[in-house]
Amino acid sequence: MSSDSSISSPSASAHTPSTTSPTRRSSDLPAPAPAAARAAHAHSATASAVTSAQDRAARAIARSLGDASWNTRLRTAALNAHEVPVTQRADGTLKSQLTAADRQIAQAKGLDAKTGPLLQLRLGDTSMRAALAAGTAPWVAAAVSDDDATTVTAYDNRGRAHRLDARTTPAHPVYVVDVDSSKALAAGMDVLRAELVKDGVRSAAPVAVDTARTAATPKAAATAGYWTTKITAVELSDDEEPWIKGAAEIYTLVSGFGQDGKVRVDPVDMPYLDYDGTVYKPNQILVNWSNYKYNLADAVMMEEDGSTNYRDLAKAIATALLTITDQGTYIPLVNAILDAIPDDWWTDDPDYVDSWYTLAQSNQGTYYGARGNGWMTVEPYFVEQF
Repeated sequence: MSSDSSISSPSASAHTPSTTSPTRRSSDLPAPAPAAARAAHAHSATASAVTSAQDRAARAIARSLGDASWNTRLRTAALNAHEVPVTQRADGTLKSQLTAADRQIAQAKGLDAKTGPLLQLRLGDTSMRAALAAGTAPWVAAAVSDDDATTVTAYDNRGRAHRLDARTTPAHPVYVVDVDSSKALAAGMDVLRAELVKDGVRSAAPVAVDTARTAATPKAAATAGYWTTKITAVELSDDEEPWIKGAAEIYTLVSGFGQDGKVRVDPVDMPYLDYDGTVYKPNQILVNWSNYKYNLADAVMMEEDGSTNYRDLAKAIATALLTITDQGTYIPLVNAILDAIPDDWWTDDPDYVDSWYTLAQSNQGTYYGARGNGWMTVEPYFVEQF
């Protein structure tokens, strides 16, 4: 693990990616602790269960396309919407099969049954629209979460498998069956907060603030309210992901010591941060400083890729952080959180995105993450009480 990388000074050098990186190699890693080993096993089991459910759903949908009426309805839906809630549109045997797959996915990800259907269907690429509209019989494939995947398996309505290149978009139209990551992440954030609290780690609900209002001046500090750090712009690097992967679903774990001197983690959903290489300007609150004892906090940015079990993630993080006690001075928590992440999250899947050490209330400017995979422009923002 690298040493911490401070972002406390928004000088010109802040626009240069950090030379230190928390990316780990297997040779650098100590023997996994029991909790980490359990988390790694759970993550592998979750990924396997989700992939299996999506693949079964893809094969079932492919076979169902032999029904001309259903085929036409699904084609129309796929051409007119970026994402189709396929379980809700299906009926009969197919609906039963997809409902069973939805339940398996929710259970594997540690989500409540009330989350509802998670499977969705989309056209693999906009370049396929003309062929699909012209009546070419589509194939159906399950989305992959592995950025390094070289092949993709798609099925036709006779059940035959077709091996496709994951890096080259096929000319033949392909429906991609995927987890509704936006819906899964929103539900997962609720589970993560609840499980962290249950395991002894403080965690608050997200702050809902209209940041379009005029920013407060320093004089506002005398009024009722609290200081926050607001993200005015953010961008992630372009990783050239496979064509079959959809938009990313990003969240950030903000951590530090609470007012009671105990470790806290506040998950922040970033549903707008869909694609690498794109600058987003969310005006989103990242840190609510009224929750923290010290004028420093850390941030670990993660991606929901379908294989995250939020209950297991909360337990792994809590196990790592509850061993850290307040020594009367700020202690960076990024490394402890990264150490709690199962080792396979660093290799095959893009779960870990980047991290920012020692965020301070006064930070203003652009800061690159320690991994050099993204940057954020932040500024202080005072939230006034009505």
